[in-house]
Amino acid sequence: MTKTVLGIIGGSGVYDIAGLENARWQRVETPWGAPSDDLLFGTFKGVELVFLPRHGRGHIQSPTSINYRANIDALKRAGVTDVISVSACGSFKEELSPGTFVVVDQFIDRTHSREKSFFGPGFVAHVSMAHPTCPKLSKALSQAADEIGIGYAVGGTYLAMEGPQFSSLAESNLYRSWGCSVIGMTAMPEAKLAREAELPYALVAMVTDYDCWHPDHDHVTVDTVIKVLTGNAENARRLVMAVAPKLGPERKPSPGIDDVLDTAFITAPDKRDPKLFAKLDAVAGRVLKK
Repeated sequence: MTKTVLGIIGGSGVYDIAGLENARWQRVETPWGAPSDDLLFGTFKGVELVFLPRHGRGHIQSPTSINYRANIDALKRAGVTDVISVSACGSFKEELSPGTFVVVDQFIDRTHSREKSFFGPGFVAHVSMAHPTCPKLSKALSQAADEIGIGYAVGGTYLAMEGPQFSSLAESNLYRSWGCSVIGMTAMPEAKLAREAELPYALVAMVTDYDCWHPDHDHVTVDTVIKVLTGNAENARRLVMAVAPKLGPERKPSPGIDDVLDTAFITAPDKRDPKLFAKLDAVAGRVLKK
């Protein structure tokens, strides 16, 4: 039996998870540098949880300065088997009003100043991102949201922008014309790196505002975002607690994700950079040990 170790990445406003049994904060070192913060270990209803505040406690990391590779590596190194991410975002659709949670299933990556892969020169690998989220996790999130009465939508495209500035009106209208549902600054390259680490990943986008396209919200400010964030953060904590029992202590597989690296490596074994090879011990250890 493989046990579930649920990793939770907390976005803006979600810097802690109260109510865990045997809770302890612990530093996890990675070969990619320091993660955003220590990791919070604990259990809830028999399920092991590992929580990481994406921006660090006190919100000290910007969307661009976050060490996404270290964050994902730290979770993998800590034994995490599945990852649920919560992220504040703006809405491109009238029906996705502030306070709504969106269980995202697609991404468009418009970031440009971040390290986006664990692989590179000396060890090249390619993984599929056609379906970037895990159906098992998304289903559990939907069931949990139903159970606790949170307004949510299933499916939608998350536009990841670089930030830290909010969108211009022209950008907002462009992304709406593409059919995007929400906009945020942190899901990429997080989702890509989770896939490279063979970690099933799902994202809950917590709507804080309508972005600047909306005639009644023609500019976005931190003040308006924070007002909604407070309520969203509490609902995010409730959702995490409700989803853990849905997954249960005995882990169910995620086909096509758990073994994605089996067909990803393209660099010949005798040409692989030994230094990069060594750094991949947690992320790709399942395959590299063969």
